[in-house]
Amino acid sequence: MLPFKIQFAPGRPVYEQVLFAAKKAIVCGQLKPGDPFPSVRVLSQELRINPNTAQKVSGRLREEGLIEVKPGLGSVITESAHALKSQKKELLERELERLVVEAKKLQLTEADVQEALHQHWENLS
Repeated sequence: MLPFKIQFAPGRPVYEQVLFAAKKAIVCGQLKPGDPFPSVRVLSQELRINPNTAQKVSGRLREEGLIEVKPGLGSVITESAHALKSQKKELLERELERLVVEAKKLQLTEADVQEALHQHWENLS
């Protein structure tokens, strides 16, 4: 069983969607430092994706310092993963891009979006 959830959406590369879901789980604290990260085999089987895609996701997470390979343990979440503010900002920017695209499709103004954002922010405070 995977430690994060993903619902594939048409029109976006599978690699990007899996990478986004994994990063979100890591930087939001769903996966904590020292927690195991699924192997390439588990990722590809559980998500029913090509093993090369799963390998690319794991490789990118290693490159960005979010996971590391520990002999005898496999891949684990790094100690510094939660401190990466740039990762959090990148995740937010992707979500904002989707929001802006949807708002423009609906012909909403920037003021409409800001008002809705403010209301949701207040509701969660």
